Amino acid sequence: MEIPPRQNEILARARAKGRVAVEELASRHRVTPQTIRRDLNDLCQRGLLARIHGGAVPANSVSNFGYADRRELASDEKRRIGLAAAALVPANCSLIINIGTTTEQVARSLYDRENLVVITNNINVINILSGSRHKELILAGGTVRQSDGGIVGEAAVDFIRQFKVDYAIVGASALDEDGAILDFDHREVSVARTIIENARKVILVSDRGKFERTAPMRICDISVIDHFVTDAPPPPRFWRACQRHDVDVKIAAAPGATNAFAGAGSKTEQNRTFEIENV
Repeated sequence: MEIPPRQNEILARARAKGRVAVEELASRHRVTPQTIRRDLNDLCQRGLLARIHGGAVPANSVSNFGYADRRELASDEKRRIGLAAAALVPANCSLIINIGTTTEQVARSLYDRENLVVITNNINVINILSGSRHKELILAGGTVRQSDGGIVGEAAVDFIRQFKVDYAIVGASALDEDGAILDFDHREVSVARTIIENARKVILVSDRGKFERTAPMRICDISVIDHFVTDAPPPPRFWRACQRHDVDVKIAAAPGATNAFAGAGSKTEQNRTFEIENV
């Protein structure tokens, strides 16, 4: 079920700020506190928020959200990320696109890019690109995860090992500030690692909300990523990890956004800048 616009804004604010308060939200959206409480209750029932006294906080659980909820969550941010990531992929190249709602947005943005060989373990990516001309589409074999159309398991790993591509487009369920890229399903993690190992350049796509979540399994470290495309400046510790490993960070910001860092920290952190692409 689609998340209503006001609830989507509330959820995005909770994930960006760490918590939201009923009275502040009521004033911000010009509705009654009772209306906001109903919104928060709806989001809690979806497993996206957890209620606290006077408000709510993001639900940092050890299980993933449903695919339909993930697809609607931060949809504008994912669209911008998809456009910015697709700009890194030239015509006449090969790539693997992994499972994920953000990687699917990259596929949409590549629809008109010519002469691509696209390998994927995501049935949704094939559906997105199936009407696109001048592309060779290759779907991995393996176990179909019916919840989201992802193809996982050892058969998928063995299939992907046959290739060496120019680019890998990968997502994550959570990002740790120490630079760890995390997920929930060990079968998906095995496939993601294989995709990364068999690509010359790796593009990680993830919205800022992934810093508010936790997941139990490590896919890789930020050190193996070449480009990180997100929608807002990452936390200082994660940014420093990107700097140490020479990761290109691109911010697919909304129109009018700037690269200012509003937060305490060292002079270096306060002055850090990013490549901002207003999309």
